[in-house]
Amino acid sequence: MDATEVVHIVQPARDWVNYLSALLVPTIAVFGAFIAWQQWRTNRARLKNELFDRRYEQFCVVRDFIGSIISSGNSTLEEQQKYLVGTRGMRFLFDKAITEYMDKNIWAPAIDLECLESELQGLPIGNERSENVRKQRDIKTKLHGELKALEGRFADYLQLRH
Repeated sequence: MDATEVVHIVQPARDWVNYLSALLVPTIAVFGAFIAWQQWRTNRARLKNELFDRRYEQFCVVRDFIGSIISSGNSTLEEQQKYLVGTRGMRFLFDKAITEYMDKNIWAPAIDLECLESELQGLPIGNERSENVRKQRDIKTKLHGELKALEGRFADYLQLRH
């Protein structure tokens, strides 16, 4: 075997090394892109879970507030404070329609009920007292209906679609 034959044997091995080294950079780039995509998916799922947790917490505060009114007939100052603190920032987690709904259909009737209860304390038995009790009953019935419909109203916001 002379020197020219040795050069021909070594030359094909060098070609493979050149091809593999040329493919190394795109392979690393594809692998890096795959890792970045996986991290994006993971972060997106984590964000959805955190958003769900915050929304569900506020849903529970609203549900418990209505439930306490229905069970006791009125809301205490402590329950009102829990509601207000628990639903703070709701406008950032839900759309405008939900926050307006909460103000109009949950908070306002609860305050109306409290005012009617305060007025009832000093009223003598008669038509005025009966009217007050009827208004309280109507508000409690309305709040009971809101409690039943609450899950449906929040359903779109409490879905974990990945």
